[in-house]
Amino acid sequence: MAHKHAAALLALALAGCAANSGVAPDGQGGYLIQKQAATGFPGPGSLKADVMREAGDYCAAQGREFMLTNINETEPPYVLGNYPRADINFRCVPQGSVVPGPIPPPR
Repeated sequence: MAHKHAAALLALALAGCAANSGVAPDGQGGYLIQKQAATGFPGPGSLKADVMREAGDYCAAQGREFMLTNINETEPPYVLGNYPRADINFRCVPQGSVVPGPIPPPR
């Protein structure tokens, strides 16, 4: 009986995992991170924050500053495989070279 409960918990844990590309070169001198939820329930808000944080950490580890160059998010309804997803393109630039400005609109 305990094995059935453990198997059920493992299945639920795996089903709730989000897909994350990690940091990958974008072929244009910058980087790309993509993250997708496993279901439509959480919405895109936490995904965007997660990828922005991951990009910031990646650049900070290089002693550089995160600069967002593009962002894309899926739109509802989140059904039939159209799950919340956030994609960002960014660059790691020298500290102090990022000038605050508007975030580019989603494409």
